[in-house]
Amino acid sequence: MALSTLSPPPLPSLTAQSSPAGTSSSSSLPRLLHSIAAVSFPANHHNHYLSTTIAATPPPAAQHKWRTQVSFFTSFLGNNKTKSAEAIKEELLEAIATLDRGAEATPEDQQKIDQIARKLEALSPTKEPLKSDLLNGKWELIYTTSQSILQTQRPKFLRSRRNFQAINVDTLRAQNMESWPFFNQVTANLTPLNPKKVAVQFDVFKIGGFIPIKAPGRARGELEITYLDEELRVSRGDKGNLFILTMVDPSYRVPT
Repeated sequence: MALSTLSPPPLPSLTAQSSPAGTSSSSSLPRLLHSIAAVSFPANHHNHYLSTTIAATPPPAAQHKWRTQVSFFTSFLGNNKTKSAEAIKEELLEAIATLDRGAEATPEDQQKIDQIARKLEALSPTKEPLKSDLLNGKWELIYTTSQSILQTQRPKFLRSRRNFQAINVDTLRAQNMESWPFFNQVTANLTPLNPKKVAVQFDVFKIGGFIPIKAPGRARGELEITYLDEELRVSRGDKGNLFILTMVDPSYRVPT
């Protein structure tokens, strides 16, 4: 699911690619205009009058008023940023609601969702997700561009109905799970590459959730977590795929 494209195809996969979240640009602060006084000074009898300009320093009361305005303005910007992130989340969830996790998405839909996701990524409140407890738990995949997960070439009754991914930050373990009709699972070790990105090495597939099969060495990938809060996670894979997941069980842990 959210980690990379692997075989066998029915299994959820894990992918990742670097796509560091950007930062929103702050608006310029209002400037306090100093009063300008033109003062003329008489020179000696050989010269004409000289004119010079002196910038008056604002009195302490004016300085205090300016600092108050600045404090209010930056606080206002911060509140707007939070509201903007929530609005973008709602826009993203609405855009993917009717797309059957991406299986029904047209190229135009994919482009639109990618653009909305990038806006949200720029406002991620979690700058180092691999160090955050918010990553722990069981997530459900609600949208992806990965064909190895969507399996759109198959009839609908042969596609998994739901896909989940669990991550343990403390043990650096991950688990992908499919629902009916296959119930396949795969577990993996995670190796941090930076505070947002991990290398993924799968170790054991479970066919039907019971029959263990050792994963081949080529079953690996990378995953970058580009947005994370307590409800929503956005990830990007090393094959260019986008993954959007929602939290379903923060108490769940990958079995040892």
